[in-house]
Amino acid sequence: MTADAETGTQATGDEPASKLKRKITGPLLFLFILGDVLGAGIYALMGVLSEEVGGALWAPLIVALLLALLTAGSYAELVTKYPQAGGAAIFAERAFKQPIVSFLVGFCMLAAGVTSAAGLALAFSGEYLKTFIDVPTVPAALVFLALVACLNARGISESVKSNVVMTIIEVSGLVIVIAVVGVMLGEGRGDVSRVTEFPDGSTPAMAILSGAIIAYYSFVGFETSANVAEEIRNPSRVYPLALFGSLATAGLVYVLVGLASSIALPASTLSESSGPLLAVVGESGVGIPDWVFSLIALVAVANGALLTMIMASRLTFGMAEHRLLPSALGKVLPKRRTPWAAIVATTLVAMLLTLTGDLSTLAETVVLLLLFVFISTNIAVLVLRRDPVDHKHFRVPTVIPILGVASCVLLLTQQSGEVWMYGGLLLAVGIALHFAAVWVRRRAA
Repeated sequence: MTADAETGTQATGDEPASKLKRKITGPLLFLFILGDVLGAGIYALMGVLSEEVGGALWAPLIVALLLALLTAGSYAELVTKYPQAGGAAIFAERAFKQPIVSFLVGFCMLAAGVTSAAGLALAFSGEYLKTFIDVPTVPAALVFLALVACLNARGISESVKSNVVMTIIEVSGLVIVIAVVGVMLGEGRGDVSRVTEFPDGSTPAMAILSGAIIAYYSFVGFETSANVAEEIRNPSRVYPLALFGSLATAGLVYVLVGLASSIALPASTLSESSGPLLAVVGESGVGIPDWVFSLIALVAVANGALLTMIMASRLTFGMAEHRLLPSALGKVLPKRRTPWAAIVATTLVAMLLTLTGDLSTLAETVVLLLLFVFISTNIAVLVLRRDPVDHKHFRVPTVIPILGVASCVLLLTQQSGEVWMYGGLLLAVGIALHFAAVWVRRRAA
């Protein structure tokens, strides 16, 4: 057993030394991932899905879960093999030995995380918040992000414990949806036959694929957990159980909510509603006030923003530690040992993005970039099989990362030309930043 000279953090064969404090237990990690996967998207997902698959909402959700589990298997192996902050960028650095590749992977993740947080801040400050208080959207979003940053900087333990409370509230809203539709069925109302109905003139297989592409976006939140690996206790044992358990739980909840939505309302009604689950609860006649679901939605959005900013700040810290970003971003608070410089930097960028107002196209572009990150990670698993480590770790069957790459390529083929254009522009910015960083380092040397 050794100890880190700076922080006193001990290391064993299963738990390497770290500058960050290992405070995340198995149950906390399970709820961390579950809260990120069961984000705010589920409260609007059913309306969008119903346009693609009609009442068969459960089918694309199951397909999306299976596709997500392929890449999740690769993350389980790499996180337990290299439990360090930085996630996919660090995996790419180890596997490909090309700074430009690892930088771009990390840049894609940062773009995804910070943009998602900005979008969630705007969502939080929009109609949901106006149910209770009418304030300008952008100023409220800036204040919201500042509060999230304060909680993030206070400590990972405080952040994930707050996530426990918010995840329970978030899941309770989905349980309410399932329960009230159960009451409907008990009273002889609702239409079970709708769960096998597809839109007129559609091919079921193609409709399910189109729906799975949308549903897949609701499962990709598991990647966030890779960036807190350095703060997990006994990651080799805890991480795979928490990862697969949370994804399976989220998938089950999604399928039940999909079935409940179809039974309660026809697809045409769901697709026209901006709050489909609120419409489902209203149709049940159980009498739950509208403000209850607005409050639950606010909690869901806040939880997603917190987890996303935790990921972005830890990713920034990890990249700084590996000289992919300026070393100043690796500074931590002396007592709390949280990456304060990375938290400040990512929060400021998210605040700037909220000023753009409309992030819909950028959000789709971020998903495109995430698929490239997943391809990189799946390939990295196979490359790094040649790199043994001195501690036990999870190992995924070789066929899983191969299928993971194929699934990502399949989803990439469904993106529009406009999204590809925006993605190319963002990658060009990333390349420019990388060479700028290289130039600064050479000048300093």
